Amino acid sequence: MTEPSTSQAAQASPSGSAEQAPQFASVDEVVERLAGAGYLASNAVATTVFLADRLGKPLLVEGPAGVGKTELARAMAAGTDSELIRLQCYEGIDESRALYEWNHASQLLRITAAKDESWDATREHVFSEEFLLSRPLLTAIRNEDPTVLLIDEVDKADVEVEGLLLEVLGDFQVTVPELGTITATRRPLVVLTSNATRELSEALKRRCLFLHLDFPPADLERDIVTLRVPQLDDELAASLVRVVGALRELELRKSPSIAESVDWARTLLALGAETLDEETVRATLGVILKYETDQRKALSELRLDHMLSSTDTAGSSAAARSANPAPSGSSVS
Repeated sequence: MTEPSTSQAAQASPSGSAEQAPQFASVDEVVERLAGAGYLASNAVATTVFLADRLGKPLLVEGPAGVGKTELARAMAAGTDSELIRLQCYEGIDESRALYEWNHASQLLRITAAKDESWDATREHVFSEEFLLSRPLLTAIRNEDPTVLLIDEVDKADVEVEGLLLEVLGDFQVTVPELGTITATRRPLVVLTSNATRELSEALKRRCLFLHLDFPPADLERDIVTLRVPQLDDELAASLVRVVGALRELELRKSPSIAESVDWARTLLALGAETLDEETVRATLGVILKYETDQRKALSELRLDHMLSSTDTAGSSAAARSANPAPSGSSVS
């Protein structure tokens, strides 16, 4: 039996919509394109993104706040030259904010101005495209250009909102009773993010591929920091990552995110810091810890003097290893 070619594989889509070529030719290309957009992806992340694109399935990315879930969607959009359409979920969001609503004020004005017309003629006009306000889900479905639809923090939305998503994510179509069913002519890449503050429904999960993201290993986070802030000294970057990793091991109200690590690196660069000492950490702690209770706990439990002296020793050892490199074991992609 002959295996399907790449073009044949691209023809299958969950919604039965028009044939569509995949955005990525291989897992390696995913890694390359995301890196070009400033996102360093592990092989597991790149493989899941590749499969989401190839299979036409939404990607559900779950993990604690600040690990780069939203940034992954941004990088996917940038790496594929796609438009990013974002639905930010929150408690109380409903169909009128997620899907569509009618412009009632304009409809009333149109009805008032149509005194001499029959109701049938007026009704046909007021429920036309002219008065339809498209929200992110409908906008993404109707977009004919390459699109990444980001449904951010879906766990913050009420359970009822998941029902709205099932039709969109299952068939990539939206039903507007007055206009009929609108089916995607070009299927968007869909990314849902969740901080796991509540369990999502099994029906929603079945429609998605799942990816769990956690805070990256120290080596990878150092690479991320130096990629975003290339002027930062390597030893200073290593010290920064070491302190951030120690902070995340404490029971804080909010652990530092990767973005805050990058912000801290830019802060140290702006201050002209050459080393990370206890005084500098105390002066700039507000960049990475946004609650006063977290700052007090960090200062009382972190033992900065011991940690920073250990960092200096580790930096010297790393410099020695660079001068006399050992055989390579494994690498972080």
